[in-house]
Amino acid sequence: MTVQVGAVRAELGRRRPRFGEPVFRGLVALASLTVLAIIAGLIIVIASTASTGIAHNGLGFLWGTTWDPVRNVFGALPFIYGTLLTAVTALILAMLIGVGVALFLVELSPRWLAGPLGFMIEMLAAIPSVVYGLWGIFVLAPWLRDYVEVPLHSTLGWLPFFSGYPIGIGNLAAVVVLTIMVLPTVAAVSRDVISAVPGSQREAALALGATRWETIRMGVLPYARSGILGAGILGLARGVGETMAVTMVIGNSPTISLSFLAQGYTMASVIANEFTEATTNVYRSSLIEIGLLLLIVTLIVNAAARLLVWRVSYTSTSRSLAA
Repeated sequence: MTVQVGAVRAELGRRRPRFGEPVFRGLVALASLTVLAIIAGLIIVIASTASTGIAHNGLGFLWGTTWDPVRNVFGALPFIYGTLLTAVTALILAMLIGVGVALFLVELSPRWLAGPLGFMIEMLAAIPSVVYGLWGIFVLAPWLRDYVEVPLHSTLGWLPFFSGYPIGIGNLAAVVVLTIMVLPTVAAVSRDVISAVPGSQREAALALGATRWETIRMGVLPYARSGILGAGILGLARGVGETMAVTMVIGNSPTISLSFLAQGYTMASVIANEFTEATTNVYRSSLIEIGLLLLIVTLIVNAAARLLVWRVSYTSTSRSLAA
């Protein structure tokens, strides 16, 4: 048997590599380099187009709070703040709801309900953003004003998060719309990740006397943690770059406020609203510079989230090997 195995290995060693293997390897490498080239090309083109605004505004553009095209004074801090406030808050709410929905569909829901409910949740991703915006203006904003913002302002108005005037249009409406738009991505990816957890994880926990909740907490969620964080990355990418729906409900006021009842502005919204009105080179270039900032913020946030996923995965693997 040893002689036969050695002869087979020698025969395989004498064979020339198949032609398809180097071709496939080259195509895969080319695809990877193409993605990197596209990203680098976007950054170079946008940066070169925004060079006039970069030279005019300087580094003060990042922390400036005044946006006055008449006097050619441009500060992007209100738009950066509005983008991060709405996107991060919506992501937190979508993660809480989406992971709960995914756990229900996989662990608790009966079969006859899991399929239709999962399909309806995924259908939310197929609705155009402008439809969400119209629904937010005519349905969500009046409902929030009458049944959410007024009670919050009357009871918790002394807090900076709920100060101001409850008019329905503002940061809270944008957060709710973004949460609904991000929810399908988070729920669908989390459901697939939780479904991929081996059944032996659950059976081992149940065999040790764990309850259903303890099985989910100790046997399912730690195993699916990195995938759930990956779902959050995809949801955050959707929330940061959303334009039309947020533009229609956030109020479009370049102010910085901790209150969710106040009106705000995002980087994508100011580009959509004012690009056709930009009549000077500095004005137009400053808007393109905001687009460059949006691209950079998206890359930084996604890179940080990817590092978080890697760290969580590495920590979990290290603990498993130590155990």
